[in-house]
Amino acid sequence: MTGVPASAAGGPSGARRVKGPASGGLTPASGRALAREARDRAPGGSGGGKARRDASGPEDVRAAVASSATSSSPSSSEDTGIAGTAEAQGSTRAPRGGKIAAAAVDQASVWNIANLLTMLRLLLVPAFVMLMLADGGYDPAWRSFAWAAFAIAMITDLFDGHLARTYNLVTDFGKIADPIADKAIMGAALICLSALGDLPWWVTGVILGRELGITLLRFLVIRYGVIPASRGGKLKTLTQGVAVGMYVLALTGWLATLRWWVMAAAVVLTVVTGLDYVKQAIVLRRQGIAERKAALEETEE
Repeated sequence: MTGVPASAAGGPSGARRVKGPASGGLTPASGRALAREARDRAPGGSGGGKARRDASGPEDVRAAVASSATSSSPSSSEDTGIAGTAEAQGSTRAPRGGKIAAAAVDQASVWNIANLLTMLRLLLVPAFVMLMLADGGYDPAWRSFAWAAFAIAMITDLFDGHLARTYNLVTDFGKIADPIADKAIMGAALICLSALGDLPWWVTGVILGRELGITLLRFLVIRYGVIPASRGGKLKTLTQGVAVGMYVLALTGWLATLRWWVMAAAVVLTVVTGLDYVKQAIVLRRQGIAERKAALEETEE
């Protein structure tokens, strides 16, 4: 025997301790030292084979991810672009579909109970005129039928607005048709009564002039705000309805005297509330002009 250990000569025991070919003259102690040094140089500090020795640090990982992102294939970017375009188109189509649905709802809501009552009141206007002027306009029976048509129109005026506000049935048609129906039935009754000689023309002129003037005034100041309906205005409407209804009926005696006083109260309320609406319109316009002026000054600064 030459005295060379079997581990140094590449025997089985040496193969189990150190993988790979052994260097010439390598002793067991130096082999174990080299093995410990290799484990110390490993990233994990404990060796663990080729997977741990080849592992990269955090900076290497980030660099690898960045390089993989920059070297992605054109097909993937095209797919991303197509997906983004489809998503953008979907986002642009959604509002259009929402507008169509909203328009369909608004169109369907025109045929609600509040608007149907307003339409009924409009249809009662020509019916009232025919009943009022039937047989010369002085037949108590026909005047009673005319009063019934007038009363139905005034009652529906009370209900359609309440239903629209309570059940959220307010529509553009109702906003336009409701005041037209109110003025139409009242104007038809006043003109018929004055034409028959039952009511002085100046009373008809005052009431209709006030109604038309306030309606026009509301449209003129709507850019600055809305003039709310006051309690005096509601009382005026009720008093006018009662007074005109009493004049439509062929009343005699003390009832004829009573209707004169009721009509006088209606005329007074008509004038007073009309002046109040004019005052509110002037104040609302001044406030609107002042707010716009202040807003312009802020934008200039």
